[in-house]
Amino acid sequence: QPELGKPMRNCYSLPGPHFTYGMYMHKRDGLPPLAIGHWDSVKAKPHVRVMPRDFVGMGRRAVEEGCTTAREFALYYKFKDLHLIDKDLLRYGSKIPPGMTFGRPSRPSTPFYDVIQHRYKELWMESQRARTVVQHVEKKKKIGEVRENRTSFQSAHPLPKKEESFWHLKRFEKV
Repeated sequence: QPELGKPMRNCYSLPGPHFTYGMYMHKRDGLPPLAIGHWDSVKAKPHVRVMPRDFVGMGRRAVEEGCTTAREFALYYKFKDLHLIDKDLLRYGSKIPPGMTFGRPSRPSTPFYDVIQHRYKELWMESQRARTVVQHVEKKKKIGEVRENRTSFQSAHPLPKKEESFWHLKRFEKV
């Protein structure tokens, strides 16, 4: 039975106070003065990326070499192992051009002098003024033109007159 107000004890005895739980790492364990005194640095190893095999290129070259059977193709693939070339990946240790940031050209710098002097606001205002002038000119052109309606069109372009025919029915000839 557990004691009143205390959890039940487990049946295992715990190790002594000098026991270290987990793995003891000689390099990294130590007191704070040791951690502050020197940096534990690790040199980076180059990451070698193995690209998948280029079966299309190997098949093309096998045909150029004169392979015709499946056995010849298998032997060619075994001895002439070609891998795809990753063109986008920068290899470890390669030098990056000065104008590149992770494979993309860097943006042009912002002209702060123009920003401070509100140059962009002035350019926008000029474009707005030019737009209103063009709209005003177009509006004047529309006011000057007389819109043509059906009546004015018919008076300007009258219909051709019908020629009167002098032929009548025989019963109306005496009238």
